[in-house]
Amino acid sequence: MRALLLLAVLVAACAPSPAPVEPLRFTAVTFNTGTSEGLPWTPDGGYGPQQAALSDQFYGDGLAWLPAVENTTRFFAAVQPDVVAFQEIFHPGDCPSIPVDGGTGFLCETWRPGDPTVAQRVLGAGYQVACNLGKPDKCLGVKKTFGAIRGCAAELCLDGLAGARVDGCGSGSRVGRGVIDFPDGGALTVVTVHGTSGLSAPDMDCRARQVDQVFVDFGLGDGPAANGSPALILGDFNTDPGRFGPADTSAVRWRDFAGPRKPFHFVTAMGQDVPASYGGLFNIDHVVSDVLEGSCWIAGVTDGHPDVNDFVYFDHTPHVCTVELPR
Repeated sequence: MRALLLLAVLVAACAPSPAPVEPLRFTAVTFNTGTSEGLPWTPDGGYGPQQAALSDQFYGDGLAWLPAVENTTRFFAAVQPDVVAFQEIFHPGDCPSIPVDGGTGFLCETWRPGDPTVAQRVLGAGYQVACNLGKPDKCLGVKKTFGAIRGCAAELCLDGLAGARVDGCGSGSRVGRGVIDFPDGGALTVVTVHGTSGLSAPDMDCRARQVDQVFVDFGLGDGPAANGSPALILGDFNTDPGRFGPADTSAVRWRDFAGPRKPFHFVTAMGQDVPASYGGLFNIDHVVSDVLEGSCWIAGVTDGHPDVNDFVYFDHTPHVCTVELPR
């Protein structure tokens, strides 16, 4: 018996050690692709005040100017992200309502039913896209080799993200939740956020209630939007949690849940002294997680990473984060 035990010990000692499990590492991008009629236009790229007025009138200031669409396509082809959250991306399903003279150089001039949406076009064929409930301008893109959006069996799923409207804060859902199932098992809960814009007390209250959707109660009977781990929360928060003080209740509400000794943390830089990415003044586009760690760069702000366009168009800049989950 003792000989058998000794043999078992020797066999176990000689057995190869299990291969170390590589951490889950991927690239996530949040990008508000909208423009603004009030930006300091230059004639570069052929986009100026006249085009800006048409964009505002017909396209909701979403990404629809074809040279900017082409540049954004090249940007994503170079970055090859695994997960992308879009805000204010034009939905071409609105093209039939736009007059034929809606503007030379805009997407609806050439778009036909059955063509890819703008989100699909800029990401390419290797991605699946799902959008917020009632908000086709707010979408999640996922590289197919990275995972599949649970409950979305098609290339494009409008209303494909779980969501709930906040009473008194506009139509549709400004917070969306998708679960990405990995090919080899496991999943990632992704929450996309596009906070209500504005500086009025009701605007700030809406944003604070949207933060509560993320961390407290989504309104769907299954807890907060970030109800699974690992969780990735990203988008245009329309508030700067690092710079805005108690006057903005929504900024305070983000810090209630994300920060040192809190259940979540900011992956993007946050604070008074970090480089500002919005108007040279604020940081309102962010990435937050419970367990994912990583680092980020900002196109047109971080050294070595040029802007998407060489002409004025976007009023936000894409944030690109490489994150990983130790296993």
